[in-house]
Amino acid sequence: MSTSDPRRRTGGASLTGRALILVLVAVTLFVAMAGPVRSWFSQRAEIAQLRADVEATRERVTALQIEQERWDDPAFIAAEARKRLHFVLPGEVGYVTLGVGSEQEQQEVVQEDVRPWFEVLWSTTRDADAGPREGDGRKAGKQPAEPADDAGAAPDSGP
Repeated sequence: MSTSDPRRRTGGASLTGRALILVLVAVTLFVAMAGPVRSWFSQRAEIAQLRADVEATRERVTALQIEQERWDDPAFIAAEARKRLHFVLPGEVGYVTLGVGSEQEQQEVVQEDVRPWFEVLWSTTRDADAGPREGDGRKAGKQPAEPADDAGAAPDSGP
């Protein structure tokens, strides 16, 4: 064999024509498949989300069916009427507490001020003597304007 044989190149290009075509085809396939693969992944995520929504809706339907069954019970209806509408049975005395809402809020109000009543009274009297506070909107030393007296108004010229 001679050194002029075209099949034997020792110092030639490292990338042959066939390898170049193979790389070009692989890149083209990769680019062509990128869109559908991305779409497939997004559809899978959407399907998972929809399945979760369906499961949550099923749980909600089950809860509503249980509640509907509760409303079919006359004892539950009577208890709800007593609670919500303040219905009382004949011979009972009904009463409604005003002010604080729930029992927990009532306990918070009771725990909020545990001082004896005379200390609370004394502190409110002391606060009243101190005068208005900074953000009260009234200036110190000035009294609010009194309403005009109708006695000094012009007499009405009736019919």
